[in-house]
Amino acid sequence: MNRRMLTKEDEAAGDEVEVRREDQDKINKFSRLHQQELNLEEELKAKNKEKEELDDITTELELADEDETVPYKIGDAFFHLPLPQAQEMLASSTSRVEGEVSALEDKLGTLKDEMTQLKVELYARFGRSINLET
Repeated sequence: MNRRMLTKEDEAAGDEVEVRREDQDKINKFSRLHQQELNLEEELKAKNKEKEELDDITTELELADEDETVPYKIGDAFFHLPLPQAQEMLASSTSRVEGEVSALEDKLGTLKDEMTQLKVELYARFGRSINLET
């Protein structure tokens, strides 16, 4: 029996899988989704910070006197509003931001599910010769 030792080049050649057009499309799609994921996470972080700030302001206004007017920022200007009106506007802003946070979380979840599916398909095809860890 004639046995031959495999060289490193032989082993590497045995592990190579041809990259088809559909594989490349999946890799490109994964890359785009990953970039979107990073952008969404950054946007979600900013929205969560905004929500936290609104919650802090709500707590502060609970301590204010009912008869006071409070400065309320709209755009680049501050307006002095009666406390109940400021609290109503603040509640509306908080509700809007919570809706935006929820929508971003849903979008991020859908995106991560799609990325997971692509990972499964690409790792099944390429095994260790591809790295999709983000």
